[in-house]
Amino acid sequence: MQGIKNIVFDFGCVLVDLDKQRCIDAFNTIGAAPISVYVDECRQEDLFHDLETGRSSVAEFCAEVRRKSPCCRASDADICAAWASLLTGIPARRIEALLRLRQQYRLFLLSNTNEIHWQKAVDCFFPYQGFGVEDYFERIFLSYRMHLVKPDHKIFTTMLHDAGIVAAETLFIDDSPANCAAARDLGIQVLLSPAGDDWTDKL
Repeated sequence: MQGIKNIVFDFGCVLVDLDKQRCIDAFNTIGAAPISVYVDECRQEDLFHDLETGRSSVAEFCAEVRRKSPCCRASDADICAAWASLLTGIPARRIEALLRLRQQYRLFLLSNTNEIHWQKAVDCFFPYQGFGVEDYFERIFLSYRMHLVKPDHKIFTTMLHDAGIVAAETLFIDDSPANCAAARDLGIQVLLSPAGDDWTDKL
């Protein structure tokens, strides 16, 4: 951590835990089996990519789920709930680590995510002992708001510029080797934290 002034966190797996099978089951339950295949295969193209990049709204995403799933008559709320079921929560030890680290470093979040998942986390997972998401991070950078996704170099350069931070003084924590490689290309220091690996023991 020598020379590090800023820490940038990914969201999925690094902070919030995921349960792919629970999400698959939820889509199957509402008659959206074709969508559960996307989840099972971790496919990010098509309707999921458009939602994650902000190219489509939540309502448009739900309409596309129904279009691709002839047996699905679910409401927008039920479709959002099925997609949000991928997220299972943020362990308290990670929230406590953020509260500890913010005393010494500037903390940021940079995530490929969508409005459905983010709102679920803001409402249900980040609140902790009177703290909320705005208490952990100085700035939050989300793909659906930026219309950019990792590992595109532009999302990193935009984040660095808008946050006013220096790459060499920044540590980026992500579970994706490709995302870490892209950050490293720009001189950002990286910590690869695969799903199930607990970064809180390393900082």
